[in-house]
Amino acid sequence: MSVIISLISIAVLTAADQVIKLFVERYLAPVGTEEFINGFIGWNYVRNTGAAFGSFSDNTILLSVVTGAVLLAGIILIAMKKIKSKFCLVCAVMIISGGLGNLIDRVLKGYVVDFIDLQFMDFAVFNFADILVTVGAFALMFYVIADIFRDRKKSGEKNE
Repeated sequence: MSVIISLISIAVLTAADQVIKLFVERYLAPVGTEEFINGFIGWNYVRNTGAAFGSFSDNTILLSVVTGAVLLAGIILIAMKKIKSKFCLVCAVMIISGGLGNLIDRVLKGYVVDFIDLQFMDFAVFNFADILVTVGAFALMFYVIADIFRDRKKSGEKNE
């Protein structure tokens, strides 16, 4: 994946997040909650002033600065072609896109719009950007762990 494709992907995913949140604010906010799949998933409008799962509530400025710095570092790594693995690049694009979507909310609104409510379990309400960050981060984490095991296996084979 080239730098241009990566940056376009970030723009498209971030725009998708913002369009979804626009619809949520326009149509879900007035009613608050709607059933989607009864007992499984619903739509629940929440203004989140914190980070994941409501942590760091009401620390919008701190969260914005930290998020902005991390996103800038990620974009620089992509622009300088420092991420060699295509898989890692896709993960970085997802993480940056989600982080940027939530950063836009924090800066423009002072809160992040959350709306996906898993009703079958006690879990925080979240949004599309959160999904991007979570999937990208977990995929990257598993990749790194697998890579560590591959390296150990290779070094173990060399020592025999």
